[in-house]
Amino acid sequence: MPKTSDTADDRPEERRGGAGGSVQSVDRAVSVLEILAKLGEAGVTEISEELGVHKSTAFRILGVLENRGLVEQERDRGKYYLGAGVLRLAGAAAIRLDISQEGQPVCRALAEDTGETANIAVLDGDAAVNIMQARGSAAVTAYNWLGRRTPLHATASGKVLLAHLPPERRETLVTRKLPRFTENTVTTAAGLRAQLAAALADGFACTSEELEIGLNAVAAPVHAHDGAVIGAIGVSGPAYRMEHELLPELAERAAKAAAELSRLMGYPG
Repeated sequence: MPKTSDTADDRPEERRGGAGGSVQSVDRAVSVLEILAKLGEAGVTEISEELGVHKSTAFRILGVLENRGLVEQERDRGKYYLGAGVLRLAGAAAIRLDISQEGQPVCRALAEDTGETANIAVLDGDAAVNIMQARGSAAVTAYNWLGRRTPLHATASGKVLLAHLPPERRETLVTRKLPRFTENTVTTAAGLRAQLAAALADGFACTSEELEIGLNAVAAPVHAHDGAVIGAIGVSGPAYRMEHELLPELAERAAKAAAELSRLMGYPG
């Protein structure tokens, strides 16, 4: 592959912060990871030739990836190889894939048991994202929650995930501005802390029209083999059918489903 000129293609745009240069830099960084995955290890010269760029460009990309722990270097030979950071990212992706695969029958069974919409959610930064959904026979809406990011403080799954975060991280999210979605949304740190404490004590969380008027939900935590909470499985439905008084019973069903999925994920319980 012929080398491109650093002075004629991307470097001026990168210095200006242009979107095209940023995208090109990301593309090249990903290419470096793919090259190292294919070759096992490679030096700057070899990587620059594979990319078709000057050695200085390849060195800069490698420096950024090394700072992030995505590549490491054998100092005595100058060879680069994939770092532990890649394993960390791969592990997180594997957990999502595992919980999606193992969770399908459990999610469907919960939907059939309750007649409502069942969802599995995982933490995605400062929100919960739904990665699995099944509709029960009584579900009245065709609304698709799959892939939707939902606020942690206003959803049952979000509260479960938030409650099981490390204290420092949890407190950071609890004390930030909490947007109001309905008149029932808890928007104070003290109120949210009380709900999270209840979720930890009860083993499940409930919401009553906190995200949307007319929508109630329950959820329970899913554990990995080491006990860490990696997701939440829950049920949502119309408030006129999932009445407030029925939420604890539905939450117990969600907790049973969560225990089954946790077992499939290797959690001894």
